[in-house]
Amino acid sequence: MDPQYGQRYRELYKNHWWWRAREELIVDTLRRYQPAYGWGKILDVGCGDGLFFDRLSQFGDVEGIEPAGELVSTTTGIHQKRIYIAPFDEHFRPRNRYSLILMLDVLEHLPDPISALQHALRLLTSAGTVLATVPAFKLLWTNHDIINHHLTRYTKSSFRDLTHQAGLLLEVERYFFQWTCPVKLMVRVVEQLFGLRPKLPSVPPRWINRSLYFVSRLEQKMLGALPVPFGSSLLIMGRKPDP
Repeated sequence: MDPQYGQRYRELYKNHWWWRAREELIVDTLRRYQPAYGWGKILDVGCGDGLFFDRLSQFGDVEGIEPAGELVSTTTGIHQKRIYIAPFDEHFRPRNRYSLILMLDVLEHLPDPISALQHALRLLTSAGTVLATVPAFKLLWTNHDIINHHLTRYTKSSFRDLTHQAGLLLEVERYFFQWTCPVKLMVRVVEQLFGLRPKLPSVPPRWINRSLYFVSRLEQKMLGALPVPFGSSLLIMGRKPDP
C-alpha cells in the first residue's frame, strides 16, 4: 500500500461507501454460514489497526496480524494487544489455532498467494474456514490497483486454481460490486486515454457517499443468491480438508 494511502486508511475504512458496504457483506456472510457452535477463535490477516475487530467480536475471540506496522496506531488504537505485527508466512506460529481466518483483500498483494493459503490451513482447527475477498477481473485494472500495490486481479476460475493448489476445499464463491464494473471500465479508458497518474482516494461528499452505499447494499441483497458472472470483487469461503 502507498504510504500516504496508509495514513488515510482509518478515515476511508470508517466512512467510505466501498469499505462500509464490503464490511456489511462480510458480516452478513458470517451470520449466514456460522456453525451452530459459533466461529470460536478468529484471525484477521492484514487487519491494519483492528478496525473490523468490534464487529468481528460478536462472532468470537478475535486476533489479527498486520505486516505493515505503520498501520497499527500506538495512540488511537484500542486493539494493539491482539495484533501481531509480522509477515504472514511460515515464521508466524501463534499458540492458537483458529476456526475462522479472514483474508480481506490481502492475497492480491502477495507474490506467493498459494503459500499464504497453505499457511492459513496449517493455522486452522479441523474443518476450519477461510473467508477471502479479492479484486476481480484484470480487465478492470485501474490506477487504484497501482496505488494499492496489487499484483493481480482474480476470476472465479483463476481463484479455483489457487485454492486447488493450496488444498483449500472451496464451498462458497460470489462476485459482488457488480454495478461498479462499467464504471471501472470507463475509468480505465479515461486513464489510458489521458495518461492520468494514480491519485489517492478520498471519501465522496456525504450525499454521494450515502447513495453509493445504498446502491451497493441493495445490489448485495437482490443479487446475492444469483450466479451473476461478473463483479469488481470476488468473495470465497473454503474449509480445511478432513484429515
